[in-house]
Amino acid sequence: MNQNLLVELFVEELPPKALKRLGEAFAGTLTDSLVAQGLAGADAVATPFASPRRLAVHVTGVAARAADKPVSQKLMPVSVGLDADGKPTAALLKKLAALGADESAVAGLKRVGEGKAETLMLDSVQPGVLLAAGLQRALEEALAKLPIPKVMGYQLADGWTTVNFVRPAHGLVALHGADVVDIAVLGLQAGRDTIGHRFEAARPVVRLAHADGYADQLRDEGAVIAAFAQRRAEIVRQLAAAAGKVGGGVKPVEDDALLDEVTALVERPNVLVGQFEAEFLAVPQECLILTMKANQKYFPLLDTAGRLTNRFLIVSNIAPEDVSAVVGGNERVVRPRLADAKFFFDQDRKKSLDSRLPGLGKVVYHNRLGTQGERVERVRAIAAAIAARLGVDAQAVDVAAKLAKTDLLTDMVGEFPELQGIMGGYYAKHDGLGDIVADAIEDHYRPRFAGDALPRNDVGVVVALADKLETLVGMFGIGQLPTGDKDPFALRRHALGVIRMLIERNLDLSLDALLRDAAAAFGPLIQDATGALADFIYDRLAGSLREQGYSAQEVEAVLALRPQRLADIARRLAAVRAFAALPEAAALAAANKRVGNILKKIEGDVADAVQAALLVEDAEKALAATLAGIAPKADAAFASGDYTASLQALAALRGPVDAFFDGVMVNAEDAALRANRQALLGRLYAAMNRVADLSRLSA
Repeated sequence: MNQNLLVELFVEELPPKALKRLGEAFAGTLTDSLVAQGLAGADAVATPFASPRRLAVHVTGVAARAADKPVSQKLMPVSVGLDADGKPTAALLKKLAALGADESAVAGLKRVGEGKAETLMLDSVQPGVLLAAGLQRALEEALAKLPIPKVMGYQLADGWTTVNFVRPAHGLVALHGADVVDIAVLGLQAGRDTIGHRFEAARPVVRLAHADGYADQLRDEGAVIAAFAQRRAEIVRQLAAAAGKVGGGVKPVEDDALLDEVTALVERPNVLVGQFEAEFLAVPQECLILTMKANQKYFPLLDTAGRLTNRFLIVSNIAPEDVSAVVGGNERVVRPRLADAKFFFDQDRKKSLDSRLPGLGKVVYHNRLGTQGERVERVRAIAAAIAARLGVDAQAVDVAAKLAKTDLLTDMVGEFPELQGIMGGYYAKHDGLGDIVADAIEDHYRPRFAGDALPRNDVGVVVALADKLETLVGMFGIGQLPTGDKDPFALRRHALGVIRMLIERNLDLSLDALLRDAAAAFGPLIQDATGALADFIYDRLAGSLREQGYSAQEVEAVLALRPQRLADIARRLAAVRAFAALPEAAALAAANKRVGNILKKIEGDVADAVQAALLVEDAEKALAATLAGIAPKADAAFASGDYTASLQALAALRGPVDAFFDGVMVNAEDAALRANRQALLGRLYAAMNRVADLSRLSA
């Protein structure tokens, strides 16, 4: 009879940043193992539970014993298992004995195959595994496969046995319906008792009556919300409610990672409101928000304009009648943190960013690429070249590029590395450098992640491009390429940042020219790897375009030409999509592929000019005339950036191209005719592949 199953492992406090993943992995692996052993069906529903002190899973429809399963086992070749008289050999009898069968089973053996390949097969019924044995195996597998950040060893109660797990385990529950399943792990024997909340539980030990009552009993008797998702949702609800009570339209900062971490720290959340002295608001709010989130796990409250208020939300694990002691304690704890931030901010402003510049010469950037000071000079050179190409204020670009890394030497960034760039912007404004330079310094790390905003002004875009290109060219130049899932220098992210800026800011820049400018800043310090880097960037671009919904064929058709102005790619893709919808598209794409294959086989150069006197066949005359008529229109549309019109003009070629291949022999015996027809195909190929390589659209 199938019943629902509950397994819980009660442990000491689990690492909060890993809890969600641990709970999902524990439930998923254990359930998969039960399904694989036939104890649960493929439609079994696994509900994970994960709190600071427990990992658990509830699985529906688990059998007490798996169904018997017919199996067919390959024994050995007939020539080995049977002698000339058809009697079993010693080898066969030994094999049967190992499988728990005797000589009487010989008569029931099947023969499969023919001749020398004929094999003896034993059909038998494999008894279904009992739940206790199957669950034991599943639990051991689930624990072995947990994505544990760091394993610790500890001794069991006997004082001798040492086991290894993420944290010491103190209890094991295994219930099949209302019955305890006899399993053991980590020195623990399964039972039905678990432990409730440390301080809020009605009774310390919760005796579970049934697998299906786990969550309700823990909530009612143990004061624990066992499900991670349910606990997280409750915190979100309470945060919104607490913010509503504060009033004024304030909202807690949105931070999914912080929300997950706090969910992993409490078993029954209770959101409270705290406050700090308004004088601390003179410190940049990024500093205060970061210290409250990172060090105290608080949710700062922002007003309707996104400015920090002096209120914050505490997610407590206890709910006393009088919360003043809890709130007061948290307010006392956060005050020194905020005071430290204010001290760092005040101290840092006593020195200008420019005065910190020599210190960068003492900070190693990379043992093969020199110091941060040397890196700054390369970024300045690259930024100057980009600014010249775009006509951006060269002086502002140079000041921003020169000072962009100086905040790395400040106390604030030393304490909170996440604030690099941000603090540079604040200190630049304090130094009187103006908003344009200050914003560029703050923004030069952007975009820092997928979906992040781009730099706000042109100076910031130039410095951000220079900074990312210096990293890419330098690392490729010394062979530090990403491998598999390892990318220690975030080169994939840098490449996507360059792509986004070139495309979204519609920059009139050639990718090859950018890479050459960046490589020139290194001189002989690196090997020239711009070719490999260009491949890397186009590869990242292709992946990004496919994620945006373009088909692989569309992307390949456009990127095969390696367009240098990445800002044009969206219009090229739109043109290819519009062309592919034309009734003539498939035939022209196939013809284009055929033309390309013909031209590849030609030895030597193909003539540029087509001689009219050598056009002898009506079909080639018609093709030449049609091409001469539409090429100027297609070229003009291409030059104006109307790629859709440029491609659609080619539709008129469909008939003449088909007729040409039907009635004209390209490789004519006459060398002059052959060369002229090859020249005609060369012109056709060039005309058809200015926007994209249309052959890539051919099935």
